[in-house]
Amino acid sequence: MTIRVIVAEDQAAVRSGLVLILQSAPDIAVVGEASDGEQTVALARRLRPDLVLMDVRMPRTDGIAATQAVVAEGLATVLVLTTFDQDDYVFGALRAGASGFLLKDISADDLLDAVRRVAGGDCLIAPTVGWRLTAEYASARAAREYRLAGSTALETLTPREREVLSCLGRGLSNAEISTRLQMAETTVKTHVSRVLGKLGLRSRTQAAVLARELER
Repeated sequence: MTIRVIVAEDQAAVRSGLVLILQSAPDIAVVGEASDGEQTVALARRLRPDLVLMDVRMPRTDGIAATQAVVAEGLATVLVLTTFDQDDYVFGALRAGASGFLLKDISADDLLDAVRRVAGGDCLIAPTVGWRLTAEYASARAAREYRLAGSTALETLTPREREVLSCLGRGLSNAEISTRLQMAETTVKTHVSRVLGKLGLRSRTQAAVLARELER
C-alpha cells in the first residue's frame, strides 16, 4: 500500500529535500506540497492524504493551527517535523492532535520509518523531547475533569478497552499491544479507535498521556 503524503514546509529548499527523501521510498508518494498552513489545510481537504508532514513555523496559518484543522476534520494523520523543540511547540502540536513530533536533525532512514509508523497508527515523539515533556503536556486540569465528572467517560470503557488504554500509557505500538494482550493487530486498532471516541480524544498520543496522568 502506498502512503500518500503532503509536505508542509515554508522553506523551499528544505521542502524539496524532504520530498526527495520521501519519494526515494517505493511505498511513499508525495501528492502535494504546501508553503503555509492555510494552503496545507486546503490541499488536505482536496487530496485526502494519509499523512501530512507538518512544519510548525509557517506564514499565514502556522503548523499548529493547521494541524488542529486537519485532525479535527479527519483529513489525515499529522506528523510534525520542526527545528525547534520548545515546550510551546511540543504541547501545542500534541494538543492539536498530532500523532508525532520529530526534529529536523533526524536521518533520512529514520524519517521514512517515522512516516510509515505514524501512517500505520503509531505515535512518535523525538527522543530529545521525551516522555517528560509529553507528561507535562497533559494538563492536571484535564485529568481532574475526568475525576470530578465521576469518571463518566472512563466508565464507558470495557475491561479490554481499559487494558488497551493502559498499554497506550506505556507507549506501546499496536504490534506490541497485540503481543501483550494476545489479540489480532486489527482488533487492537479497533479498540484504540473506540477508546479515542469514548474519551473524546483526537489521537493515541493524547490517550497515552491521559492514561499516565490517571495512573499517578
